Amino acid sequence: MEKWKLLESKYIIQRPWATLRVDKLELPNGNVKDEYYVLEYPTWVNMIGITVEGNILFVRQYRHGADEILLELPAGVVEEGEAPKDAAVREMLEETGYEFDRVEEVCKLYANPATSGNLTYTYLLKGGRKVQEQELDDSEDIEVVEMTVEEAKEYLFENKIGQALHSAALFYTLRKLNLL
Repeated sequence: MEKWKLLESKYIIQRPWATLRVDKLELPNGNVKDEYYVLEYPTWVNMIGITVEGNILFVRQYRHGADEILLELPAGVVEEGEAPKDAAVREMLEETGYEFDRVEEVCKLYANPATSGNLTYTYLLKGGRKVQEQELDDSEDIEVVEMTVEEAKEYLFENKIGQALHSAALFYTLRKLNLL
């Protein structure tokens, strides 16, 4: 198995939330793909926050791409120069108002490695306590939802968590905690 050879690359659009490039590639068999489109995104973090009471924090928010209000995990973008673990702590505090005693990496996944190269890190945060009100961005309208582990498992197993990376993150975390 060999990697494809990059012959040329050109950006079509470069905006904060939409960066698209087209690559010309030579495959190991000698075939050339003149147009292979790649979406560039920053690194993301997803968080599974468990409160001191043992509940899991979720958020409910409108997602325009799906045109739906979805139940998701708290999540966000890793800022330039920021470690993913630090981004997880920051984003959790901003979106939920909770601080946690312990933070550990659970997994890292690609959203769609065929067309984008960014990683999504999942962190498990334990010992959460509400310490402040939310600090939301201008475009955020987020409702914090607290669930028992059993309620969270029910939502997961009944396919009520529509964000694929969040479902995977929750599966990995429940497995890590021996709760499946």
